Amino acid sequence: MRKNSKKIRKGDYGYIHSEKIKRVLITIGLFLLPMSAFIGGVIVTGTNKNLVTVVAVVGCLPACKALVDAIVMFMQKPVSPSTYEQIKQHEGDLVVIYETYLTTYEKSTFVESFAICAGKVVGYSSRIDGSAQFVEDHVKKILKHNGYKTEVKVFKELKPYLDRLDYLNAHHEELSKGIEFEPDSRYPELSRDELIKHLILAISL
Repeated sequence: MRKNSKKIRKGDYGYIHSEKIKRVLITIGLFLLPMSAFIGGVIVTGTNKNLVTVVAVVGCLPACKALVDAIVMFMQKPVSPSTYEQIKQHEGDLVVIYETYLTTYEKSTFVESFAICAGKVVGYSSRIDGSAQFVEDHVKKILKHNGYKTEVKVFKELKPYLDRLDYLNAHHEELSKGIEFEPDSRYPELSRDELIKHLILAISL
């Protein structure tokens, strides 16, 4: 179940639901500011032909962008509670991400979950039409560009994903042997797997 006491961040279960509310509030606020300026300008000057009107119109641009972002987010369906609970039971000590919307050069897609372990990234997305290769290639390319050589595999069915999580948990120590890692000076507290998580979230909506 979602914990209301914990602040939900990108990569957490419940992020889509939380972000929908947040983006609607931001959009409303950004539209109210120029609207208030416009109305105030008309009241003060008695006409809409004033400098404040120009400022108000220009001020609508950020609001329009926020509206587009909100619409895109509302098109995303969150991970179902049952799916989350199943994945949660198999997480173990792995670094796991939930509810990421990736935009690739080919197309965009929603990935219910990613798990990261010792140079291996596995994902689960039930919403991909056709092959998941384009997602795998995109994530692998981004990580390689940032200095992380990884294997990336995205499953379209939940059971193989859960089986892979179990395998990674069982062989975590073995898989980690021989992997060189130099902490990032910008994020010295993050492990290699956590830095990979950070990069995946950076390319997600």
